[in-house]
Amino acid sequence: MSSTTATAPSDRSFFIFNAVLSTLALSGLAWLLLAHRGTEGEGGPDLRFMPGVNAMLNGSAALLLIAGRVAVIRKQLVLHRYLMVSAFVCSALFLIGYVAYHAVHGDTKFGGTGALRTVYLVILASHVVLSIGIVPMCLAALWFAWKKEFTRHTRVTRWLHPIWLYVSVTGVVVFLMLRPYY
Repeated sequence: MSSTTATAPSDRSFFIFNAVLSTLALSGLAWLLLAHRGTEGEGGPDLRFMPGVNAMLNGSAALLLIAGRVAVIRKQLVLHRYLMVSAFVCSALFLIGYVAYHAVHGDTKFGGTGALRTVYLVILASHVVLSIGIVPMCLAALWFAWKKEFTRHTRVTRWLHPIWLYVSVTGVVVFLMLRPYY
């Protein structure tokens, strides 16, 4: 019996969990962004500080991702593990802050026009589309690393790392472009 066959039942449970969690997260975000208009003015908390905090979390995640990549290249695997878990925590905290802000305040509309608006929309669209895969890929990468299946871990992170880095950096760019409109 191969090791892949021996681990299949636990992998199946994980992938079902990952699919359910990722689908719930994506559905909740879709509802929040497309249907929910915020509760601002209804006595809720003032979370106008959150976009700045979220940008710092995104920027921190980007720096941690770069440092984690350098650490793994240098074979500093324990440091790599700490850096990547820290990047995951920053991104998870970002997601919580993002949901909280949008639940209370709704969307922030970009007020720019012309070419600047086109650039903003292209960056935002690529940011949103690429961010969809981050939760399931992060969970898979963590799962494979936890199980010490580093070949499978590397197959996932070969795609995950550049996408996650791009989404983290463009999150900061979107914040900076929206900053005048908060």
